[in-house]
Amino acid sequence: MIGECLFVEFAVAGDDCPLADATRATGASVDARPPQLRQDGYALLQFSSTDGDGLAAALDGDDRVRYLHLARDDDRYTYRCLSKHPCVVHELTDAGLLVDSLHYRDGDASVAGAVVGRDVLQAVLAAAGDTVGVTLERTYPIGERGDAAVAERWGLTPAQADALRTAHGMGYFSVPRDADAGDVAAALGVSKSAYLERLRRGLDRLLAGAL
Repeated sequence: MIGECLFVEFAVAGDDCPLADATRATGASVDARPPQLRQDGYALLQFSSTDGDGLAAALDGDDRVRYLHLARDDDRYTYRCLSKHPCVVHELTDAGLLVDSLHYRDGDASVAGAVVGRDVLQAVLAAAGDTVGVTLERTYPIGERGDAAVAERWGLTPAQADALRTAHGMGYFSVPRDADAGDVAAALGVSKSAYLERLRRGLDRLLAGAL
């Protein structure tokens, strides 16, 4: 049994898959489940966004997208479709990345997930290095108890839990604040926008579980 599990985060720029192109054209923000690649080469996509008509029109006009379905739940829309054009995430999953979260905004993507063991990590990094536009943002060991306990109780990803924990420890939530978003992002080693996105999603999940 391999006892080491690592969490890795990648930034993807310049992908030309339907989701990247649609968010680039509309400015929409999309949260996607890991795509599933069928034997016939089509990718099964399921994703959500606060954008309904604009994103739907962009995807519906894409010849690579088939069987687009749109459902509305309050102010959020859930999409399901088939894509003829697999995204670059498949290069990482084929190498061994277990995708935990996938987010598209303005044509760029952030991918986070786990790898089991250093050998798999090296394979994933090699795949990323061979794929245009993919850069490693961060990697760190997943704790045996702490991160798992948080994720099980509140449904947080390790990155979201780390963002909340670091923000709290640095006084981001104090009044007045002891640290601003840029300070916390620097401590986490990510961009300010990436930190704020994790913070928003993490708080949303915490509130959803507590209220």
